[in-house]
Amino acid sequence: MLPVTLDRTSSEPLPAQLAGQVRALVLSGTLGTGDRLPSSRALAADLGVSRAVTEQAYDQLTAEGWLEARRGSGTYVTATRTPTTAAPQVTSRPTSPRFARSLPRSARTDEQARRSTSLRSSRPTGVTSRLDTGTPFFDPRLEPGWRRAWREVSVATPPPGYDDPRGLLELREALAARLGRTRGLELHPDEIIVTAGTTDGLRALLPELRPGPVAVEDPGYRAAAETVLTYGREVIDLPAVETVGDLGDAVAAYVTPAHQHPLGRVMPAADRLALLEAARRADAVVIEDDYDSEFRYDVAPVPAMAKLDRGRVVYLGTAAKSVIPTLRLGWLVAPPDLHELILRRRTITHAGAAWPSQRALLTLLRDGWLDRAVRSARRVYAERAPRVAEAMSPYATLAGPLAGMYSTWLLPETDARRARDAARAAGFEINLLSTYARSSGLTGLVIGFGGVTDAELDQALAALTGALAR
Repeated sequence: MLPVTLDRTSSEPLPAQLAGQVRALVLSGTLGTGDRLPSSRALAADLGVSRAVTEQAYDQLTAEGWLEARRGSGTYVTATRTPTTAAPQVTSRPTSPRFARSLPRSARTDEQARRSTSLRSSRPTGVTSRLDTGTPFFDPRLEPGWRRAWREVSVATPPPGYDDPRGLLELREALAARLGRTRGLELHPDEIIVTAGTTDGLRALLPELRPGPVAVEDPGYRAAAETVLTYGREVIDLPAVETVGDLGDAVAAYVTPAHQHPLGRVMPAADRLALLEAARRADAVVIEDDYDSEFRYDVAPVPAMAKLDRGRVVYLGTAAKSVIPTLRLGWLVAPPDLHELILRRRTITHAGAAWPSQRALLTLLRDGWLDRAVRSARRVYAERAPRVAEAMSPYATLAGPLAGMYSTWLLPETDARRARDAARAAGFEINLLSTYARSSGLTGLVIGFGGVTDAELDQALAALTGALAR
């Protein structure tokens, strides 16, 4: 029997309580890699709960990579925290070099230059809709609450001078409560710095790191890599689908563990622990971009990586995917030493997120609007993702689980370009996976489905599959 106790008087659901306690047993070393857990039926009987409770907890931990279900054998632990003095237990040894250093701007190949130019090009003539990774679904039924938030901004009294560089206290209190409830992070409001989005948080962090390169996932978030280069630091390409056992001389590693951008992979628990151990050995920080974390369809959202090591992880969040990108709001949680350095610089430079946006988001959080928006979008994405999969699976390979507001499909570059061009001719812009890659060489299509109507999605899929079938 597992040493767990469930509190039926708690507001936390029983499956979440059980999953949290099993996760804690793994992290403490009470459960080790290869240990077999009781069956869901046996554990339910021991705890006096329905089998659905234990099955949901096991499914959640399996999705996060802590457990593995072996058909006909049982459920086993697959990840254990490695002692800080030991080498990681999980390593990978690819045939290619682990890190490929980005070329200086002057030494880019023609192909790299072409990709860079294509990213800055304007929307092609005739394109009416973008099936991208950054445009969320906006439920028109929520428009009254949106308008009410901005009416409150219009009658609120703005600060007479520069506001607190940490952001509005009331907003930080609301964010602390939400991050505790949805991401498992227990925070004091003063630990949060409100930013003008994820890249603004990265811009605030980079000057405070010691000299050295920054590892960024490849393929990965293009704005992050460009921001690192802008600050005069070298970018090291961090393979997005491999276990990282060594960070070399990198001073930071930028990752999207909840929903890898753009492949959609959830970083397994063993890989999270290995990356944290590599960061400890390199005296580096892990920059967690909690991208697209709230939009899982099968299980609850995977807890934030920062929950595993608050002293090593810099946490970046954003309202771009749950509200709209143009709100330009995010939040940063850093270890105490970095927090003080960031806050000092922001105080001197009067940096901070726009007060009207902060005030509007406060109302959206207070009124429960944001929770309703996330639930509504999650239902839409859960319905649209299988439709995309049904259309694309005969022609391409899905790169990650169905989650979030887009899915990524692996296929040869020539096929991807032919399909992209057909969609463009039909009035839809779809991104090539190659534009997110630097040295990985992965190719395919990244198909977003948040910012279009159902009819537009069907039209775009018809154009894509028609080109691939030919």
